[in-house]
Amino acid sequence: MNKLVIAFSTIFRKETKRFLRTWIQTLLPPVITTALYFAIFGHVLGPKLGQIQGVNYMQYIAPGLIMMAIINSAYMNTVFSVYIMRFSKSIEELLVAPIPNYIILLGFTAVGITRGVMVGMLVTIVALFFTQLTIQHIFITLCIIFLSALLFSLAGFLNALFAKKFDDTAIVPTFILTPLNYLGGIFYPIALLPTFWHHLSLGNPILYMVNAFRYGILGVSDINIGIAFVLLISFSIILLILNLYFLNKGKGLRT
Repeated sequence: MNKLVIAFSTIFRKETKRFLRTWIQTLLPPVITTALYFAIFGHVLGPKLGQIQGVNYMQYIAPGLIMMAIINSAYMNTVFSVYIMRFSKSIEELLVAPIPNYIILLGFTAVGITRGVMVGMLVTIVALFFTQLTIQHIFITLCIIFLSALLFSLAGFLNALFAKKFDDTAIVPTFILTPLNYLGGIFYPIALLPTFWHHLSLGNPILYMVNAFRYGILGVSDINIGIAFVLLISFSIILLILNLYFLNKGKGLRT
């Protein structure tokens, strides 16, 4: 058991130091982006829209912007970290070591969660300069943060296993994550959407993360919180199983 703990902690420390060394690239951009969202959407559109579901517009978009930063950071950390190790062949050092595959997966996933949480904390500090936030349901808030970061950290790992070139690591963030973020109820309640787009948005998993997180902080939501937890846990288990399966098969790791 001690060997497993040492292996896990070694991966965790190494990868954490990596993204902390490059904090200008890993931690700072989401902070700047969030500040711009608040400045543009909050100050320009906020006064015109007034209150939404009993809170002002700045408060309404804050949880969504924080969650967007968390999931993007968790995803990007894992996908780039694993792919770079594949590209540089340093992943082979882990493969020949007496380390179970689940320890490798847990190590990289834990670092993705850590970066997501750190970015979330920094973005929250920025949000407090623009509006007031009071957590209404602390347990729900913390669970949603952890589960969302876990889900997208696992998704990033899976993407890294299948990526054949560096550009492949950007396909999912560009063509899937970005549209899902903007259609995930971050800037508006889905009740304002036309019927077709309203029903389409209900199939967007990010909608449930954002609204569950918004409920934890503000106490308002467009969806059933129980469904959000079921989806997050279910998708996380599915991705965990898929990652372990492909790790055991050596997908993208053995030539």
